[in-house]
Amino acid sequence: MSLPPPLTALSDLDAQLAGSGYAVLDADALARLAGVAAPALAAWAPLWDALPPDRFLRDGGRYRRRRHGCFVVRPLGAGPHADGAVEGLVQPVPHRAHWQPVEYNALHGGIERWFEPLPAALVDDPAWGRLLCALAARAAALRGVPPEAEPWYVEAHPFRIDTTDGIGRPTPEGAHRDGVDLVVVILVARSGIKGGETRVFDARGPQGLRFTLAQPWSALLLDDERVIHESTPIQPADAAPGGHRDTLVLTFRRGGFQGPA
Repeated sequence: MSLPPPLTALSDLDAQLAGSGYAVLDADALARLAGVAAPALAAWAPLWDALPPDRFLRDGGRYRRRRHGCFVVRPLGAGPHADGAVEGLVQPVPHRAHWQPVEYNALHGGIERWFEPLPAALVDDPAWGRLLCALAARAAALRGVPPEAEPWYVEAHPFRIDTTDGIGRPTPEGAHRDGVDLVVVILVARSGIKGGETRVFDARGPQGLRFTLAQPWSALLLDDERVIHESTPIQPADAAPGGHRDTLVLTFRRGGFQGPA
């Protein structure tokens, strides 16, 4: 039996994230946070059908497809916690490699990974900018700085993990941190699978929790300095082909993008 996520009321989001290092929003709360109608987010789901294969998997698997894009986001206000967008500026940056140090990703760290860019249908959608600004404002609140005090360096990763190999691994590197300030994992779809349980642990001790994100466009927010996270492997739920788990992972970092020294 999968465990449901511990949902956070939108009005309690900042306090929950600051107090526990994590928070989970249902789909309605995420749409309200971004100041968009829920169908505006759901309209992006078909873009996951066109994700190209990940050519950098070091475990030899064929189960991951993804794209990558980077943005500099400057929220211009804290914004309401309900039914309204945070104003701000969202600047796409020239396409660049995704890079992590080995301290945060022992499997794929230390190398430049060039993935295909995000589609224009996503980047040019006004709802995309509103979502990034709203989450950047929450990152600022988490760090106790005014939203307009500094830019946030955002990396966006649409993922599809499938059961091509019989098993798919959402986090082949295991439980990890990402080396950023705020990590947001948004579930886009689950189809024909079992597994894919989310696990969040205190980085300084054994405390943790586990649950399964099942509602499309529900979101997990993580204070990357305080917690580590992973998702368990997925398997086919039955004999039908095509099982997959689609997510959108967004990371928010102060001071610049990660890159080789």
